[in-house]
Amino acid sequence: MTGQIVVGVDGSASAAAAVEWAADDARRRGKALRIVHVCEQWVRNVGGTEYCLGALEAASDRAHEVAPDVELSTEILSGNVIDALVGESVTADSLVLGSRGFGGFAGMLLGSVSRSVAAHAAGPVIIVRGPTGERHGRIVVGYDGSQPSNVAMEYAIDQARARDAELQVIYGWQLPISSPYAAAYGSLLDKAYQQEVHAARERVVPWREKYPDVRIVDEQMCEHPVSALRKAAEAADLVVVGTRGLGGFASAVLGSVSHGVLHHVTCPVAVVRARQT
Repeated sequence: MTGQIVVGVDGSASAAAAVEWAADDARRRGKALRIVHVCEQWVRNVGGTEYCLGALEAASDRAHEVAPDVELSTEILSGNVIDALVGESVTADSLVLGSRGFGGFAGMLLGSVSRSVAAHAAGPVIIVRGPTGERHGRIVVGYDGSQPSNVAMEYAIDQARARDAELQVIYGWQLPISSPYAAAYGSLLDKAYQQEVHAARERVVPWREKYPDVRIVDEQMCEHPVSALRKAAEAADLVVVGTRGLGGFASAVLGSVSHGVLHHVTCPVAVVRARQT
């Protein structure tokens, strides 16, 4: 991947954590960092330009503290926040955002801006909830062999290599039958599950062969993928998912698994979309 890492800020604590994550990521992967703040017209109309400049300056100072050697640029953008950030994603290596800004309800894990940008960005979007805290040395990726998950795997491998971290590949498979009569199909369900496990393990083999320098482990779980990823995330530095997997509707912008992970996983989450060529 080429281009700068772009981080959007608004002066919130969540955005400050995003700046720290983005600066650290830029340092690790040898990327330039671009910090942007979207100063909407209504803010300008009430004389809030100084606040916009202050938010950008504070973010820049923090980025310099975290990664003093990273090439850094800043810019005040105008227009609609979501449109401006999606526009930035077109040429960015990746776009980093806090999970919630100042708007919305305090109890919500994911704000409307973060959710919308993750759904419509042209490339990877990383959502950061707060300070990363303890380092686990592990990247988790959800992988089902679909094209979106292949793109997610490439990004996860890049992150694992940059961090010298283990890559844990998760495949969650929920039993297709859930009824009082499911016990009657016990042997068939067990056989189906074993076939799913075997297929999932085989899908990981080419990645190990292609990237022998990355420590890749895989785990198959008989439960919903969101639940499987949420559990794995408890000991992860980053969870990576594609925009859509094998299930769901082809026209859906963001699949149910990526949507569920964004809402339920508390460590940083990367939603990776294949770029249009």
